[in-house]
Amino acid sequence: MNNLAILPIVLPLLAGIIVAFIPSKLNLVRKIAQTLTVIFLAVVGYIAWTVFNEGIIVLQGGGWAAPFGISFVADYLSILLVLTTYLIATAAVFYAPHSLSNEQETFYFYTFYFILISGVSGAFLTGDLFNLFVFFEVLLMASYGLIVLGNGKAQLRESLKYVLINLFSSMLFVTTVAFIYSLVGTVNMAHIAERINDIPSEQQGIVTGIGILLFFVFAVKAAVFPLYYWLPNSYVVPNPVVSALFGALLTKVGIYSIFRVYTLIFVHDTGLTHNQIFIWLAMFTMIFGVIGALSTNNVKLIVTYNIIPAIGFILMGIGLYSEDGLAGSVYYLMHDMVVKAALFLLIGALVVAAGTKDLSKMSGVIQRFPVLGWLFFLGSIVLAGVPPFSGFIGKLLLLRGALSQEQFPLTIIALLSSLLILLSMIRIFIRGFWGEKMEGMTQNNRKVHALTVPAGLLLTVSVFLGVGAEFVLPYVDTISTYLLDRSEYISSVLKG
Repeated sequence: MNNLAILPIVLPLLAGIIVAFIPSKLNLVRKIAQTLTVIFLAVVGYIAWTVFNEGIIVLQGGGWAAPFGISFVADYLSILLVLTTYLIATAAVFYAPHSLSNEQETFYFYTFYFILISGVSGAFLTGDLFNLFVFFEVLLMASYGLIVLGNGKAQLRESLKYVLINLFSSMLFVTTVAFIYSLVGTVNMAHIAERINDIPSEQQGIVTGIGILLFFVFAVKAAVFPLYYWLPNSYVVPNPVVSALFGALLTKVGIYSIFRVYTLIFVHDTGLTHNQIFIWLAMFTMIFGVIGALSTNNVKLIVTYNIIPAIGFILMGIGLYSEDGLAGSVYYLMHDMVVKAALFLLIGALVVAAGTKDLSKMSGVIQRFPVLGWLFFLGSIVLAGVPPFSGFIGKLLLLRGALSQEQFPLTIIALLSSLLILLSMIRIFIRGFWGEKMEGMTQNNRKVHALTVPAGLLLTVSVFLGVGAEFVLPYVDTISTYLLDRSEYISSVLKG
C-alpha cells in the first residue's frame, strides 16, 4: 500500500513519455491524454480516500529507512492538494484542444502538461527538502516549455524574465538547503524538525536566519509582496489553458512549501516569523494585488493580479498559526486553486467571444453567450467570498482566527481586499458582458461553448466546496489540528 504515495508522480511522468513519441498523431494524443488524466484522477481519489480513512502513507525510496532514503509522504494536506491538482488538470486537458492551435498541441504540449502535473504532485508529496528543490526544477522545466508555446514576441520576452527569476531563486534554494544540512546533518524534513529542537539556544538566531532565507525563496515562487513583480505579465502572455495551469498550481506550490516548512520545521520563533513577518507581508500582498487588479483594462491581467491577494489570504492563516487560521488557509488554498483555474478558462472563452482582451472595447457579450456570462458572474462572487460559497468559508475561518488574536488592522485589510476583489471582477461583468451588443463578436459559437464546459465543471466543484462545507470542513479541521501537532508527521516518517 505504501507504493500508492508515488503513483501521482510516476503515472503522469510515464504518460508524458508515451505521448512524446507520437506528437504528430494529434487526435490519438488527445484521446490518450484525456483518458489517462481521468483514470489518474480516479486513482488519486482512491489514494485520498485511503489516507483520510486509514492514515498517512509513507514510502521510503529504495527501501532505505528515513532519513537515509528519500521519503514520499501522502498525508492529509498533501493528498488533498494533489487531488485538487488532478481536478484542475482534468478540466485543462479537455479545454486544451479548443484553445490551442494544432501546431501548439503538436509542439509537445501534452508532454509538458504531464510533466508539469508530475512535478507539482512531487512537490506536494516529497518529504525531503532537497527533493522539493528537484521537483521545483521538474515543474519549472515543464513550465518553460509551456510558456513559449506560440512563439510570440511578448511570450519570448516574458519567458526570459520568468526563467531568470526562477533560476536565481533555485540557486538560492539549493544554497539554503546546504546551510540547513551543515547545521543539522540531514535534509529529510521530519528529521530536520526533530533535530532542530536540539540546537542550543545560542544558535537559534542562525536557525531563524536560515528560516527567513528559505522563506524568501518560497516567497519568490509564491509571488508574495514585494516579490510578485515577475508574475502578472508572465501569466498573461501564454495561452489561456497554460495560464490556468500556472495560476492555479505554480504559485500554490510556493505557498504550500511555506505551509509545510513553517508548520513543521521553523516553529521555534513564531513571534517573529509568523506573527510579525508573515502577517505584515500578508497585508501588503492583499493590498498591492487588488490595486493591480483595479489598475488595468486587460481582462486576463485582472484575473492574473487577483492571484496575488489570494496568496496574501493564505499567508495570513499561516501567520496566525492557530487552528482557525490554518483551517482557513487550507480551505482558501483549495478553493482558490479551483476557482482561479475556472476563471482563467472563462476569460479565455470571453476573449474568443469578444475578439479582444481590452475591457473598454467589450460590451453585451452576455446577449449572445448567456451561459458564459452567468458562469463568470458566479465565479466572480465565489472568488470574492460572497456567502455561502467556498471563498466565504475560508475567509470566515481566517477572520475568526484574526479577531481571536485581536489582529484588527489585518481583519480590516482582509475585508477591504475582499470588496475590492469583487469590484475588480464585477467591472468585467458590467462592462464586458452587460450593455449594448458589440460588433465583431465571434461567429464560432460552438468553440465558445466548448471552452465554457470545462470551466463550468470546475465551478461546480467550487460551489460544492461552499454549499457542501458541512461535509468538507471536518476534513479541513483534521488537517489544521494535524499541522499544529508535528509529532504525527515526524513519527510516521521516521518510525513508521
